[in-house]
Amino acid sequence: MNTPFSLSLSFGRRLEWITLGWNVVAIFILAYSAIVARSVALAGFGLDSLIEIGASAVVLWELRDGTQPKQQRALRLIGIAFIALAIYLSLQSSIVLLSGFHSRHSSIGIVWTLLTAAVMFLLAAGKAKAGKTLQNPVLETEGRVTFVDGVLATAVLVGLTLNATMGWWWADPAAGYILVFYAAKEAKGALSR
Repeated sequence: MNTPFSLSLSFGRRLEWITLGWNVVAIFILAYSAIVARSVALAGFGLDSLIEIGASAVVLWELRDGTQPKQQRALRLIGIAFIALAIYLSLQSSIVLLSGFHSRHSSIGIVWTLLTAAVMFLLAAGKAKAGKTLQNPVLETEGRVTFVDGVLATAVLVGLTLNATMGWWWADPAAGYILVFYAAKEAKGALSR
């Protein structure tokens, strides 16, 4: 007999597998579009996808038998990954702004970030619901990570669109700084639990 708990656990696992699959595909699309457009925001978003893959893998590992020490390790791993992303993006965005480097237009990047924003917001809502039902802080935290992924996709989308339509080359590294803010915030949240 399926209980609400077992249904939520199964639902949470499915959401993590969907997130994992989406982000594996994203790495290839974002790497290609970042290289072609020479975009720091797309490269940073690709790294965020790599972190999301790691976070989903950690959550799937933790959902197998979510003991307290395992949950703490999982949260710590997610937090450390976000610190690394924040450092990379801070350095890369600063170099791009100081050098006046202009990225190119990326239609693929615009379409992909638009789709990613929509998908991540839906996945985040599902993870929040499943995490709350299961009273699982790791799944709830990863749900917030997925929500942030949607916010980041939106920020990158705005930067890419402003660069393409208005010629605002600085919007691309500025989007990178937005990612730094959210990465630092999520790192702090994950490490303080």
